[in-house]
Amino acid sequence: MDERNFFTEKPETRQARYQCPKCRRTGEYSVRWVRRTKKDRLPAGANDEDRAKFAKLRDYLLRVEDEVVCKTCGKKFEIPSQQSLLFVDQLAGLPDDEELEREIAAASGETEERPVEEKKPPLPARFTRGSSGWK
Repeated sequence: MDERNFFTEKPETRQARYQCPKCRRTGEYSVRWVRRTKKDRLPAGANDEDRAKFAKLRDYLLRVEDEVVCKTCGKKFEIPSQQSLLFVDQLAGLPDDEELEREIAAASGETEERPVEEKKPPLPARFTRGSSGWK
């Protein structure tokens, strides 16, 4: 039996952050994936070998796109990750980006009410003085 008979497929789009190798700008990109979820019961006509295989299967995500187009320079670049297959049970334990940012802010002692820019020291006078012009 073909492996796809054991799964239901559903297309999915996930956000990811990548850096363009040409212009070196980082951006959020939508990447297409296929979520394969294990069916609740074995398909009809399965033999003992298929039953053993079905018992070991797990839900997973399979990346469909290998390239994205840079939002700044318009060049196509390959997604730098070697990983094109993710098991869903491994993905469930990872924190999302917002949660990670909150944890980093809490660990560094920053509060959510005050942005990071307010804590920066003022620039020295030599950078804020007006230009005297060329001589």
